[in-house]
Amino acid sequence: MRALLPDLAPWRSSPDFRLLWVQGLITYFGSFMALIALPLQIKDLTGSPLAVGAMGAVELVPLVVFGLYGGALADSVDRRRVILLTEAGLGVLAAILLVNALLPEPLLWPLYVVAGGVSALAGLQRPALDSLMARIVPHAQQTAAAALNSLRWQIGAIAGPALAGLVVAYAGHGTAYAVTVCTFAVSAVLCLRLSPAPPAKEAAKPSLRGIVEGARYAWSRPVLLGTYAIDLAAMFFAFPNTIFPFLADELDAEWSLGLMYAAGSVGSLVLGLTSGWTSRVRRHGLFVVFGAAAWGLAIAAAGWFSSVWVVLVCLAVAGAGDMLSGLGRSTIWNQTIPEELRGRLAGIEVLSYSVGPQLGQVRAGAMAGWTGTRSAIWTGGVACVASVVLLTAALPKLVRYDSETDEDAVRRREARVEG
Repeated sequence: MRALLPDLAPWRSSPDFRLLWVQGLITYFGSFMALIALPLQIKDLTGSPLAVGAMGAVELVPLVVFGLYGGALADSVDRRRVILLTEAGLGVLAAILLVNALLPEPLLWPLYVVAGGVSALAGLQRPALDSLMARIVPHAQQTAAAALNSLRWQIGAIAGPALAGLVVAYAGHGTAYAVTVCTFAVSAVLCLRLSPAPPAKEAAKPSLRGIVEGARYAWSRPVLLGTYAIDLAAMFFAFPNTIFPFLADELDAEWSLGLMYAAGSVGSLVLGLTSGWTSRVRRHGLFVVFGAAAWGLAIAAAGWFSSVWVVLVCLAVAGAGDMLSGLGRSTIWNQTIPEELRGRLAGIEVLSYSVGPQLGQVRAGAMAGWTGTRSAIWTGGVACVASVVLLTAALPKLVRYDSETDEDAVRRREARVEG
């Protein structure tokens, strides 16, 4: 049993990791409150699955543009400052949602504007956060750190959606947004206590040339390409969260909506609480492949079965698969990417795990309006599995990745020791 418990080495060795863990937990809790309240409010105002799915289209362009720029920014300025300012900006956007919700007749267009703004700020922030992790956590503890970060995310993802469903149902959208504002305020205060994270002395200013340099490096590494491509495919084809309100209606189980949003996180949480064994695995590419395939199979099953309890179990299994894949991706990224490119590659990473869900929302909403909700879900799961199989065959180096022998991993480990 001790071997299954999470490895707490990063928590013990890095004060900044502990601070970011707590700050992130608070932020996730508030973010998930808004994440559930926002599509529910659009559904209440329009009654259209396409209108809800359109949120993904609105968020896509800001995420791409600011995600790439945020990666270059993280390599050239103090990463703590980027995190602090974007956290404050997210709090302001949550306040706008709160004001709109308190109007006698809430407006629809501000919801899309705020969704785009949140996407832009998240694109700026995530590269700074992700690239900071490789600096504050020792090389050998990257898998353990990824597991602990995922565990933190799942706690917020379970509590946030479950409580958001109740809060919106009994207290209204405004209360959910008010909670979000408070959590961002507390998070910004905690960010002030982070140690400075200045760039390298020779770091250049953010530029298109720097972004292209990072993209060329990623393109030249088949292992990195495999992590990006598999995650994009899995999320594009099998991310049906935006149509869960309509699935709950079809199953005559409106009460289960919060549970649907939380089920995947429950599965991830179970894996996270028993993740001690992952610190001893060297073949992290297998995590990516098997986790993404399990995600697709479970999503397909969730769309096929008509029992709400079976659907919830399938969604939990999908969450466990997604976390396993995420552990593999995060470990490979942090073990192989050079420090001078870490921010720019983190920007590409943001696109790989964020653009997919945004496009997936559009796909799911459009397919649901065309073929029906359940059909949109199960066909997406099947397409996800097929994509994983094809990409694995096309990029075999991902499956063969070994943290002890991979050239980039060895070079990165030696650089950390010398530093």
